[in-house]
Amino acid sequence: MSQEIDLNSLRSLLHEKPDLVLLDVRLADDYAAGHLPGAKNNCVYEVAFGGRMEDIAADKATPLCVYGANENSHESRMAAEKLDRAGYESVYDYRGGVDDWSREGAALEGSASPLDEPRIQEGRYPVDLEESRVGWTGRNLLNKHTGTLQLTSGHLDLVEGTVTGGEFIIDMNSLKCTDLAGSPLHDVLIDHLKSDDFFDVEHYPDIRFRIVSATPVDGRKTGAPNLKVEGELTMKGVTRPVSLMAATGITPEGRLAAQATLSIDRTQWNVIYGSSNFFKRLGGHLVNDELEIELRIVTTKEFELPG
Repeated sequence: MSQEIDLNSLRSLLHEKPDLVLLDVRLADDYAAGHLPGAKNNCVYEVAFGGRMEDIAADKATPLCVYGANENSHESRMAAEKLDRAGYESVYDYRGGVDDWSREGAALEGSASPLDEPRIQEGRYPVDLEESRVGWTGRNLLNKHTGTLQLTSGHLDLVEGTVTGGEFIIDMNSLKCTDLAGSPLHDVLIDHLKSDDFFDVEHYPDIRFRIVSATPVDGRKTGAPNLKVEGELTMKGVTRPVSLMAATGITPEGRLAAQATLSIDRTQWNVIYGSSNFFKRLGGHLVNDELEIELRIVTTKEFELPG
């Protein structure tokens, strides 16, 4: 089993075990910015981590000491667990990592320039129509259909590092059903959905979603629903308020990104075909009222000040 050690124990190991391999298990650019002297890099987040160990320490008796950013970041303990499972006999986990090493005044190798989280300027960011996605799921009692839609335009507004507004327009003529792709039934279903039975696309060719307000959720970081969004959804000529939770963040390239799932009762927008709330007996034509819309929004890097 791996052993957790502190800075003094690491110094002793470096003196007592000249064959000790120091292993920085952070991202390669973090390693390049600053790492413990003599350390090798093998990012534990990558699936190739185990395979690369054959080149770093083929002999399972080789003593290894892994470290990451600090005691609150779990990359070193994850790496230690993987190395234990791989059969390495002497694994040490320096939990304090780079922060503890630097705090004690010890020198680092590398550029010594700390990497900042990506930052973007305040303003209005247009949506990247190629990178952004809209998905939908409709169900009945036993089955479901899934599909896609395309955005025709959209933007997000950023003030003081937080999304404060935005609007997206979805093209209903782009409607596709992914689970029936290549089947003769695909066009039958799409024509049915586009007809006045459902969304009456001839008269209502788009869906609009406008962000009215957005509130960050305290303590939630990137990767979890960290933004509560209140908005208005306009569909089939009806505008109603909706709420959703979005997971938002900034990509390494400096673009705003958000993912969210919006569940709505379609009948509130006059899409009543197949609803048992409006028809006494439907038999096999029953369609669940709930409609799920999945949003994946990615902005461009360019922005403009809202005017």
